[in-house]
Amino acid sequence: MNAGVVRAGGLIRAASRVTRSPSYHGRCTLGIVKKTAKTIYSCQSCGYQSPKWLGKCPDCGGWSSFVEERLATGALAVKRNAAVSPSAPVPIDSIDIDHEQRMLTAIREFDRVLGGGLVAGSLVLIGGDPGIGKSTLMLQALHGLAGQGRKVLYVSGEESIRQIRLRSRRLTTASPNLLVVSEVEVDSVLSMIESVKPEVVVVDSIQTMFSPELGSAPGSVSQVREATVRLMLTAKRSGVPILLVGHVTKDGAIAGPKLLEHMVDTVLYFEGDRNQIFRVLRAVKNRFGSTNEIGVFEMKERGLAEVANPSAVFLSERPASAPGSVVTASMEGTRPILVEIQSLASGTSFGTPRRTILGLDPNRVALLAAVMEKKIGMHLMGYDIFMNVAGGVKVVEPAVDLAVVAAIASSFLDKPVAARTVIMGEVGLTGEVRAVGQADARIAEAAKMGFTRCIVPRGNLKRLAPAAEVEAVGAETVTEAVAALF
Repeated sequence: MNAGVVRAGGLIRAASRVTRSPSYHGRCTLGIVKKTAKTIYSCQSCGYQSPKWLGKCPDCGGWSSFVEERLATGALAVKRNAAVSPSAPVPIDSIDIDHEQRMLTAIREFDRVLGGGLVAGSLVLIGGDPGIGKSTLMLQALHGLAGQGRKVLYVSGEESIRQIRLRSRRLTTASPNLLVVSEVEVDSVLSMIESVKPEVVVVDSIQTMFSPELGSAPGSVSQVREATVRLMLTAKRSGVPILLVGHVTKDGAIAGPKLLEHMVDTVLYFEGDRNQIFRVLRAVKNRFGSTNEIGVFEMKERGLAEVANPSAVFLSERPASAPGSVVTASMEGTRPILVEIQSLASGTSFGTPRRTILGLDPNRVALLAAVMEKKIGMHLMGYDIFMNVAGGVKVVEPAVDLAVVAAIASSFLDKPVAARTVIMGEVGLTGEVRAVGQADARIAEAAKMGFTRCIVPRGNLKRLAPAAEVEAVGAETVTEAVAALF
């Protein structure tokens, strides 16, 4: 019995030793670390974060947009903080900006949208649909800078250097000062910028950049945010302008968190239909220039060509004496542009008429149709209304309201508007025609294009300088405007 007790005690002591062995304890600790690794769920549309997975984002309303991401460890946070060197504050009046000059890319339309060229240390984001011409524009802009003797760097995360060379040969954009590299790791890109010391950098695209320190996949919210922050710090400290190419979602917004557009200095959108030859580059945010400025390009075999006179291009195929066709003057930034607004009012057999609008605000057109029914007496409830802005241009300012009313009335009455007449004015809910801004510049553009008559709000007529080339006719209500036209 004593031996049995001793053996049992030995087994107990042996089991105790096995339980407390270092290797077993290490395996238990490793398992605990794996179970307690901190993760978070981020919305890939807006960047909203949640400790658990959600089917619908409470911020942007997107469905199935949450992806699990690993949080940054303490060592990584210390490394990031150590990489940021503090700066001493200085008086604002002691900063020298007398010799500040912008870099011109030799593409005047692109420089116009930027506000006069690239600003040193700026971060520019360019978005657009696939195949619209973003990479082509960037390669042509870098070629223009390289032709001035500047060393520029094109970083591509989507193409190899041989593919870039093939595209460069087609666009005739080869230059010894234009350096190209295929790289997706943001740390390598930053080291390359520090060693090569280029004057301008293009990253195509920001969604392909990633940091191996983060556990998420390239293109996720955390990776896009991290890459943009590091590139922004590099641009501000070195003074090198960095242009980022961004993908867009199916809704037309730049993919990634909305924070991305807040961090950059300038946001440009490349608009247009791939089936059309014209492209419109629009600035929606610019800390160094005018917003809503546009540049017009024409897609050709050897790349994008500038359109110096957009009004002439948009009106070149306008039909003569066609009902429903009206010309208006729209201000795009600092530039007045004449565009053609087309309308078709067709009878319908359905209870609810259709309102198909391209290039205009559909809600605004429905509002104007209701004003026409109430104030002019045109019964449009039994008609389908189709509207389009020729050339694929988007017009959003209220100064084209009167032109929309005139186009619908022309198609409804089946009477054409005089060929050399331009119409502008904002329409209120009571049928009044309100004054518009920069009417002199609009009328001057119309006179340059050969128009001889202009329907303007009466409020603008009192302040207009007399012009011999254009006859200005004032209208106080939509009824007066329609009477003057027909």
